[in-house]
Amino acid sequence: MLKKVHLKLIRKYSKNESLILSLWKEIEFNYSKKNRYYHNLTHLSNLLEELGSVKDNIADFETILFTLFYHDIIYNSLKSDNEEKSTVLAAKRMQQIGVNQSMISKCVDQIKATKSHSVSDNFDTNYFTDADLSVLGSSWNTYQTYYKNVRKEYSIYPTFLYKRGRKKVLKHFLNMDRLYKTKYFFDKLELNAKQNLTKELELLS
Repeated sequence: MLKKVHLKLIRKYSKNESLILSLWKEIEFNYSKKNRYYHNLTHLSNLLEELGSVKDNIADFETILFTLFYHDIIYNSLKSDNEEKSTVLAAKRMQQIGVNQSMISKCVDQIKATKSHSVSDNFDTNYFTDADLSVLGSSWNTYQTYYKNVRKEYSIYPTFLYKRGRKKVLKHFLNMDRLYKTKYFFDKLELNAKQNLTKELELLS
């Protein structure tokens, strides 16, 4: 499904089948690296499903799709500039197939927004960052799988260091007035997300 959606998106801009397939293979390769336990193709598929539920509320779904495919294309758990590096590659690839600068700028802004997940003036961005955090409001079993996979991505860190950093992340989310900026995701996931985050924090203490 992901491949089909991506090829359809890129074919709106290019007739070069070799280039089109190479762009997909680049995405597939990056999101399938062995250290990708959470930030992988499954994450993209979940995002696509969540965003599909609110497609009618999104003004520019095409840009959202570019954001989806490129927002985590560069991911290194040891680095803090993954979003910035992802925007550089996203812009380069979008320019390569002739996407207009306005869309590129929106995509770049949306990718950068996934770093803080703060409220944006752009409603499409809020839908994207909400979908990006949708796993937090999933069932406890799904949430457990998520946080265990995150731990695997940070396996290089000893337990005491990981716990310190993870607690900081959890408290950051719990201290937000609301995790989800849009009514749809707030009503659907907010309560469960706060419960999941609190439970994980308790387990780490």
